[in-house]
Amino acid sequence: MKKSNHKSILLSAAFMLFAAQTFGQTAELQVIHNSADPNAAKVDVYVNGSLTLNDFAFRKATPFLPLPSGVQLNIGVAPGNSSSVMDTLKNFSVTLASGNRYIAVANGVLNPSNFASNPDGKSTGFTLFLQNNIRNKSNGSDVDFIAVHGSSDAPKVDVIARTVATLVNDASYGNITGYVSVPPSKYVLDVTPAAGSPIVASFEADLSSLGGGSAVVFASGFLNPSANQNGLAFGLYAALANGTVVAFPSTSQARLQVIHNAADPAAASVDVYVNGSKLLDNFAFRKATPYIFVPAGVVLNIGVAPGSSGSVTDTLKNFAVTLQNGNSYVAVANGVLNPANFAINPDGKSTAFTLFLQNQMREAANKPGEVDFRVVHGATDAPTVDVLAGTASLVNDAQYSNITPYLSVPPASYVLNITPGNNNTTIVASFVANLSTLGGGSAVVLASGFLNPATNKNGAAFGLIGVLADGTVILFNNSTASIKEKNVSNFSIYPNPANDNVQINFASNTIKSSMLSITNTIGQEVKNEIIPAGTSNHSIKVSDLPKGIYFINSTFGKSVSKQKLIIQ
Repeated sequence: MKKSNHKSILLSAAFMLFAAQTFGQTAELQVIHNSADPNAAKVDVYVNGSLTLNDFAFRKATPFLPLPSGVQLNIGVAPGNSSSVMDTLKNFSVTLASGNRYIAVANGVLNPSNFASNPDGKSTGFTLFLQNNIRNKSNGSDVDFIAVHGSSDAPKVDVIARTVATLVNDASYGNITGYVSVPPSKYVLDVTPAAGSPIVASFEADLSSLGGGSAVVFASGFLNPSANQNGLAFGLYAALANGTVVAFPSTSQARLQVIHNAADPAAASVDVYVNGSKLLDNFAFRKATPYIFVPAGVVLNIGVAPGSSGSVTDTLKNFAVTLQNGNSYVAVANGVLNPANFAINPDGKSTAFTLFLQNQMREAANKPGEVDFRVVHGATDAPTVDVLAGTASLVNDAQYSNITPYLSVPPASYVLNITPGNNNTTIVASFVANLSTLGGGSAVVLASGFLNPATNKNGAAFGLIGVLADGTVILFNNSTASIKEKNVSNFSIYPNPANDNVQINFASNTIKSSMLSITNTIGQEVKNEIIPAGTSNHSIKVSDLPKGIYFINSTFGKSVSKQKLIIQ
């Protein structure tokens, strides 16, 4: 007769420990039930004929149990409520190494012909995935885990910790990964068929309380239950060393950054509500949030109210948006509350208060050594413009509300010149954008404020701002008022072309110290030197610069003279 549940487990564990002590050799084994076959929802597990696990349920796990090592163990799996070892359906012979630690994952289906086949042609018959060198704690303060692909009808997959790293790459059914170590935190895990593929499922993994611990993360269940005897649906689970199994809840989330770029003085500070709850309080003009997780796949009602509003009923404007799971967005609040009281847009664009919503945003550069940024034309009274870095065009014919694709540049300091569109080379404003410390980062660069504040309620003047992924806002220095380029240069250079040194001869002795700089064709400053007062000529070394076209800029007070230099 079958013994009671708890008593048989205790007696079996005692037997195994006694046997291990008798032989003088031990190993440890954790058993995980991950067979999604409804006919194996509960099983009995026998070890060498002794009932060890009674009515062991799907998605349950044992702690690490001591077992004899160096001898053959027969592990038999029988239906739940079996009468004896004679009822076993499957038997597996294993020999464990002394001092090692193992997991045995019961997986697959009892009769594969009654279930969907594996897309990669893997056998889905009921089996044990046995893995050695298992950890019962981490090697430090991180969380150490391995991943088991145990979903029989799922193809090869990647598992990506969103915004962090790919954790599992090209894992097929039956694969068990090496250990991955991550800081104890909350993660969104995206499951995709391959790198760059659409996300098929997402899960929220809260590992924040598991520092110093270990886990076995296993993909479980069926992608298509209706084709698999209506077995339980696909999910991600973690078996801890003590036998606790944690279900990672399914989630649908997007990443969102909000930027306040509405220059209307009446919207200098706003409250932002999402689905009735206040998200941002007294959110000021030219401020931004970092990227945050928000629900995806559902309608989000974003309401904008005056600063220090009483409730969501005070909202002035409401916008309904639905975000895609796994995507990253920027929402730029822009425009004016009452366009009739402000200058019209020269291109006839609506200037009413709105949200510019853009997807496919980056929180880091695609290449570690570069800076990736998009440009948003957010100045309501500004016409179509170009943005030039030196002589290179970064933005061509952008109208109000336009958002450019991503641009990638080396981290450096740039002079950005704003010119009217349609190939007009007249510079209407210049800004110094210091991106030298942003290598590997990303930004949104926005045209902000009014070209003519006097006709726009004396709102903030036109400027360029850069918003980083962490919400930091950088106001680029406006050099228009202090630097005016002259068509006639006050110095000459010799030789030109050059390959070693260049002699700078000034038309007259410098009255006070000034700055001499060399920039390349995209506006990067590659060299600069201070010219002492009273200087009539100066030599500058150029042999360390690559061949190409450069510009020598000599700044005196409020004017700058420029000469083209060719280095051969």
